[in-house]
Amino acid sequence: MYAVIRTGGKQYRVVEGDVLRIEKVAGEVGASVAFNEVLLVGGTDSPKVGRPAVAGAKVTGKILAQDKHRRVLHFRKEKEGWTRARGHRQPFTEVKVTSISG
Repeated sequence: MYAVIRTGGKQYRVVEGDVLRIEKVAGEVGASVAFNEVLLVGGTDSPKVGRPAVAGAKVTGKILAQDKHRRVLHFRKEKEGWTRARGHRQPFTEVKVTSISG
């Protein structure tokens, strides 16, 4: 069984046991997190497609890590000889999908 969920403005196709890096979600490491915005549930006899979400469907997961990605640099170099380097590290949450119901 698989599902398509929406979180952090992105959509993910997930199966039980998958490990995802998603946009930061509040919670401690080891805590459970539920994704209620399930767009599609498939893998059974006929897939359930939501408009926009499947009613009663739910995906749960366990938070494995709260961390930051590696640094992304924005570099500018101008004709006059000056340069500017700026960057940031985007926070993420690593989640392991434990169950899909729907």
